[in-house]
Amino acid sequence: MTPTEIKLRTKSRVLEVAFDDGARFELSFEYLRVYSPSAEVRGHGPGQETLQLGKHEVGIRAAEPVGNYAVKLVFDDGHDSGLYTWDYLYELGTTRAEKWQSYLDRIAKLGLPYPTPVPKHRRLV
Repeated sequence: MTPTEIKLRTKSRVLEVAFDDGARFELSFEYLRVYSPSAEVRGHGPGQETLQLGKHEVGIRAAEPVGNYAVKLVFDDGHDSGLYTWDYLYELGTTRAEKWQSYLDRIAKLGLPYPTPVPKHRRLV
């Protein structure tokens, strides 16, 4: 899949992506941050994922194209190491409901409220 349009909607905190097959997704900044493809979030293998907390107000400062295959999102919490390929953005769009529910379930299993508090020691202003 190849995107035909990418819009960064900073006020509503949504990345809107349209693909050449007619699919169109609105992906919240929080969702994109929680499911970043970076090693910091995903780890280096199964079971090494790091649950991202306190990201409900995260913003995106920039969306930088990477060749013809990806976009690098620069988040306002300092995170900028994940490359979102077109295939991964499409996957995030098509599996959003399941992935988001999985995230909420992981938070609930820890006994944390949603939205989760922003960790004070990790917040960058």
